[in-house]
Amino acid sequence: MNLIHVLILNGPNLNLLGQREPEIYGHTSMDTILEDLQKEFPQDRIEYVQSNHEGVLIDTLQACDPGIDFVLLNPGGLTHTSIALADAVAAIKIPIYEVHLSHPPSRETYRHLSYIAAHCRGSISGMGALSYRLAYLGARHAITQASEEI
Repeated sequence: MNLIHVLILNGPNLNLLGQREPEIYGHTSMDTILEDLQKEFPQDRIEYVQSNHEGVLIDTLQACDPGIDFVLLNPGGLTHTSIALADAVAAIKIPIYEVHLSHPPSRETYRHLSYIAAHCRGSISGMGALSYRLAYLGARHAITQASEEI
């Protein structure tokens, strides 16, 4: 199997994963999630960026290496507020998958709307830290299936 190049991009407050509101977001740190993915997929190149600043997320998407096969994006609270981030997602050709630890539709009403989702290939939510693995597996499957069909 060829090397798969992935960007995992996390938005505001996800630097506190494992510490902030563990009853909602769980006890697992992002470092642990990344270590687990790298152990399961040692042949893949996984890049990780987290920022609490909307502009950094937009700049990161716009500067994506065209060799990146897919992006896993957890925009955090910007999911429900950022048209600018949604426009950046829509503007790039790399497949993007939206990831959430919690299940936004079962939370506060203002979290029910995602400006991002309409521009993504798919989404996974509500599975805690497992959401990243499930999104990774689904995106990786889509990439490998597409390359086998060519």
